[in-house]
Amino acid sequence: QVQLVESGGGFVQAGDSLRLSCVASGRTFSSISMGWFRQAPGKEREFVAAIRWSGATTYYADSVKGRFTISKDNAKNALYLQMNSLKPEDTAVYYCAANREPLRWSSTQAADFGSWGQGTQVTVSS
Repeated sequence: QVQLVESGGGFVQAGDSLRLSCVASGRTFSSISMGWFRQAPGKEREFVAAIRWSGATTYYADSVKGRFTISKDNAKNALYLQMNSLKPEDTAVYYCAANREPLRWSSTQAADFGSWGQGTQVTVSS
């Protein structure tokens, strides 16, 4: 099991940028594929981005492609989500998660992720 702690959320204006961080402890982080999800009030948790265990390959939801960048620093046991050109519809609680299905590293399904952080709030004002 891996423990995850997110940080970096905040209140920003439309068009601004934020960088979320997720620090991991426990299992060998370098061997784990990771993902970011988000959940807005009254909505289901949705996939945002995924990164393969090595950090070399990434996958994004269409809604964030070209604006968000996921990255992984295995030396620091850290996962990041750089969010640019933020929109009000990006407002949500953002969660990092550890994928427990090695053959489905780019899975968009929350059920394939076994460890979750506590979440960090991102609010984008128009």
